[in-house]
Amino acid sequence: MKWITRQHLHVDRTASAWLIRTRIDTQAEFVFVPAGTAAETLDGHTFDMAGGEYAHTGGRCTFEALLARHDLRGDPALLEMGRIIRDADVPPSRSRRPEATGLAALMTGFQVSVADDDKKLRLTAPVYDALYAYCKEKMAQQPAARQTPRPQLRYSRRVAAHLAEDD
Repeated sequence: MKWITRQHLHVDRTASAWLIRTRIDTQAEFVFVPAGTAAETLDGHTFDMAGGEYAHTGGRCTFEALLARHDLRGDPALLEMGRIIRDADVPPSRSRRPEATGLAALMTGFQVSVADDDKKLRLTAPVYDALYAYCKEKMAQQPAARQTPRPQLRYSRRVAAHLAEDD
């Protein structure tokens, strides 16, 4: 299937192409068009472009839109990647994940040093493979969320409850 996006790839478009090729359509063919091209005139799946089938919506980046539409949100590592990619692509007004700064710097380096977008996808794929491995490890290190939250008790009540348990 044809997947179409704007030329001169940067963070969200390289990451989305990686996700498409590794999780959605292993035989994906990518086509790059000038910015401003009307998405509705194109034959194929359009992403990260004005009027595209997959685009930024509700504060989420295109990578996250792809995760949602293709039922890939069950993978915590992909969700974390999406948050990092969003922060690298469109920096938030307040906090930014520390990994996002490095990812943005790397992808800017590829953007300015590699003119051919197909070559850029080949070169950046190992970066996203490594980011995915990092995110898997990061999520595995996080403690499991409690199923039932502990009640919030005042300190004196917690001490009294603790002392009552020892009886």
